[in-house]
Amino acid sequence: MNRIDRLFGILVLLQSKKYVSADHIADRFEISVRTVYRDIKALAEQGIPLSFEANKGYFIVQGYFLPPVSFNTDEASALLMMERFIEGFADKSIRQHYHTALDKVKNVLKSSQKDTLEKLNENIRLQLPKRLQSDAEYLSVLQNAIAEKAVISIKYKNYKEEISERQLEPIGLIFYAFSWHLIGYCHLRGAYRDFKVNNILHLQCLSSPFTIATHISINEYMKQLPVDY
Repeated sequence: MNRIDRLFGILVLLQSKKYVSADHIADRFEISVRTVYRDIKALAEQGIPLSFEANKGYFIVQGYFLPPVSFNTDEASALLMMERFIEGFADKSIRQHYHTALDKVKNVLKSSQKDTLEKLNENIRLQLPKRLQSDAEYLSVLQNAIAEKAVISIKYKNYKEEISERQLEPIGLIFYAFSWHLIGYCHLRGAYRDFKVNNILHLQCLSSPFTIATHISINEYMKQLPVDY
């Protein structure tokens, strides 16, 4: 990647997050932290209003916007490839949002790029077992509840076919053992529990906030998983 492309990439990355550390930029673009400092300085010299907050990272001052992002054919093709995986590894709600987002990407492509993608789309397929296919529409709601730290109510069927109703404080989603799992603090059990999303029979996001100020991180919970895939 040449420096011009890297500078633009750093600018896009900064606009995609509230704060971005120098270490994260270095890892993302496979450069040294010293090079990151030089690149940030170069962006600032071009009039980009950048600032820095200790222990958090760099950020773009509110109110600055890039013109509409353009995509090259390889980037658009990568998004098209991911659409196939979304079909097999996400539920109906996420698929719908992804299709809408991809349509917006296609809308800014050149006519020649659109033709290339259409031809490519006809020749890419993903064959998956039926057990990975899901018509549920819970993942999008769960994402919002996790982000907003909102309590949810679920009706759940366990592996013994027993049905129970729970109120949870959802802390994250993990895909392992070929299924999406919701991790949350269960008010009924007074402990963190793992719920297979496909076994949720009903889901409602409540207006009440979390009662626990600080939960275990999802990375810490992953260390307790019974499998490593």
